[in-house]
Amino acid sequence: MEPESRPAPGWRDRWSGDPDGVVVLDLGEQPASDLFPVIGDPTPDPRHRTRMVMGTRSGLLQLEEDVTVAEEVMGVEPQALVRQAEASVDDAAAAGLIVPGTRVLHYSSPHGGSWRAQLAPYDLTEVTAGEAELIVDVHGMMHDADQRAAFLERTGHLAPDGVLLMVIFNATAIVREGMWNSLRNGHFAYYTTPVLVAMAREIGLVAVGAWSYPLYHNGTTMLAFARQGSRWGGEAPAVTALIEAETAAGMRDPAVVGRLGSAHDAAVAAVREYLDGCRAAGLRVAGYGAASRAVALLVSAGVTTDDVAVIADASPAKHGRAMPVTRIPIVSPADLVAARPDRVLLFVSDLLPEVRRALPEVEASGARWVVVDPVPHEVEPVTPQR
Repeated sequence: MEPESRPAPGWRDRWSGDPDGVVVLDLGEQPASDLFPVIGDPTPDPRHRTRMVMGTRSGLLQLEEDVTVAEEVMGVEPQALVRQAEASVDDAAAAGLIVPGTRVLHYSSPHGGSWRAQLAPYDLTEVTAGEAELIVDVHGMMHDADQRAAFLERTGHLAPDGVLLMVIFNATAIVREGMWNSLRNGHFAYYTTPVLVAMAREIGLVAVGAWSYPLYHNGTTMLAFARQGSRWGGEAPAVTALIEAETAAGMRDPAVVGRLGSAHDAAVAAVREYLDGCRAAGLRVAGYGAASRAVALLVSAGVTTDDVAVIADASPAKHGRAMPVTRIPIVSPADLVAARPDRVLLFVSDLLPEVRRALPEVEASGARWVVVDPVPHEVEPVTPQR
């Protein structure tokens, strides 16, 4: 899709409030990615227009509209996310941003990622109101429809010399890796470092630290913000370097971000070709990870239970339910092993090390893991040690 479409009439930028923007990704009609119907429920799964817009003035990438109502989150926090939290806390502490005995206020993502366990050794006092010397936002603010109000609400709790640590799934990596299926209901904003730092600057904050992590294809960034004129000083060199690199990558250019449309088309074609090939070869295919990012991929590729029999997930709350529209049943990991598939599509690549450790029976039976993130790649089996 060429990024030349205009947003829907009445649309307003979620940061600036301006009416000017460009549609850079259009996934058509998609179901809510957090809706997992009970198996056998005859009620049709509603679909909604799903598009990403770049604000002309703000540069913010954002979900155009979302008329869905968030469902209860039923996921299990993966080990990759736990390791991410440990690394983030260690880096922040090494930079002197975590002061033992002070107050902390958490803005955790609905999908998990709380740092409470990792921060426990610092003897912080958790508060839910008033000021805090440390505010932690782990993929939280992207779930707020009004981005300016959400940012101001957070800074309203920031002590004069406090620090706001914000972890984002960096939109530069989304574009670089072609992860178009990151766009889904409930996720209202997708940040690049230049845009997020500019947003913070508008409301009196300065970015005093930046760290990048390998989670989500080297796409996770932690930024530290403090009030302008506080004891933390001015913009950190690491922040400036990230801004320069992401700007050079063209992340303010709608044509560059619009390449996500081509990535969508290529991924859908690749998944369809792979599954058709498996069917022709008589291979039994299952999946692992009933993740929200898998929903649009399965729907766009027209995947049915003839292609993927079941999808396993570690969350017991999802068992007995199904993926929306495709209605592929969600089962337990034990049920996946019992089904003895020939191929297992893994929809969250960061889970590969832990699922291989947890389910050695998959490869022991001769099956192969296939990472689909979002193009299928068969994983070479582990060679037994002699």
